[in-house]
Amino acid sequence: MEQQYDSIICMSQTPWKGQFQNSAVQLMSELAQRHRVLYVDYQFTIKDWLLGIMGRRDVPIRTLLKLDDSLTKLQLDNGSEIYIWVPPLALPINWLPNSSHDKALQWNVNQLTSELRGVMARIGMHHPLIVNAFNPVWGLPMIGHLNEFATVYYCYDEITAESWISRHGQRYEKDYLQQVDAVITTSEALRQSKSALQPNTFCVKNGANFTLFHQARLLAEKNPPSRPIVGYLGNADNRIDTNLIEYCVRVMPDVDFQFIGEVNEPDLQLRLSAFPNVIFTPSVPPEHLPALLANQSAAIIPFVCNEHTYTIYPLKINEYLAAGLPVVSTPFSILDEFNDVIELANDPENFARALRRALQDHSPERIRQRVETARANSWEKRAEEFESILQQIHSARDSKVLVDPIAC
Repeated sequence: MEQQYDSIICMSQTPWKGQFQNSAVQLMSELAQRHRVLYVDYQFTIKDWLLGIMGRRDVPIRTLLKLDDSLTKLQLDNGSEIYIWVPPLALPINWLPNSSHDKALQWNVNQLTSELRGVMARIGMHHPLIVNAFNPVWGLPMIGHLNEFATVYYCYDEITAESWISRHGQRYEKDYLQQVDAVITTSEALRQSKSALQPNTFCVKNGANFTLFHQARLLAEKNPPSRPIVGYLGNADNRIDTNLIEYCVRVMPDVDFQFIGEVNEPDLQLRLSAFPNVIFTPSVPPEHLPALLANQSAAIIPFVCNEHTYTIYPLKINEYLAAGLPVVSTPFSILDEFNDVIELANDPENFARALRRALQDHSPERIRQRVETARANSWEKRAEEFESILQQIHSARDSKVLVDPIAC
């Protein structure tokens, strides 16, 4: 029988600290209770470093200059510990044509893996399981260079829809899918798509930090909202159906619409800013979100319906439900499991009518039903599902094949 992995290394495309709930961060926080975990933080480029010097971006300048230790051990709220490592500065290469990009990428990867092997030796990680969190461009040339037990590609979005990585990501992901040991996606649509190239493809849907978001329900019970507020949590970008939202805002002047998070779609802000009942609230640390959600009476996921959104299982849906909020969504993806606790509407008129009903949907039984749905979809539960797949990977080392990929 092959040796078991002695640790988990998560290669991430997103920083550990951020103004939003990140699926890789949440999963690794849970897995750290039972495994030694090293989280490889965002790979800052020389361009990022210069922006940091100018004060235009939050960058760990001293760490990147080797003046502070790049490796830290964090004590998490759940009592576990996790290692966070800031990798060396990388060349900014996403803009380069294929041949130049690939040569520069190899230089970047060589620098990272060389230092990472030193970090692994320092903390006694010798035979890790690699979880690559949506970064196939770096993942492909790293295969086989860390004495890894296995590599799992954690795919939580459709790569062709992400402008920051789509230029090179699609061609790298195609090869990466065929070389990794398994793929874990966050939606059934993604699982179906990726399984065409990697039969060992599984699905573990996004969860919710239940304890954090349920605080909003407890706060609302003590101090109920005085004016109806419909909330949207997360980046407001081209996934949002602006026409639908503008209609609802216009025909519901007695209701405030609050967007919490970054607005990355200029047309959305331009059109909605003309209405006095629209509030744009900048991103806040996660611990500040319950107080904001406690003032809301309903929540929305007003996504357009297209090939990109069809692959999404939204983080926010269980966060809303943990807060006890009624949810109205467009039918942008496979959301069958929520049929009893959310309402779907696919055009502006029906969406507005559904919102009116949602604003009255606050019976104790309905609130309890929503909360219990979110509790069943907590990150603790998702981590258990994730671990069961890791165990299958380990068991497959004897039989040489994984068993029964799990559909969502």
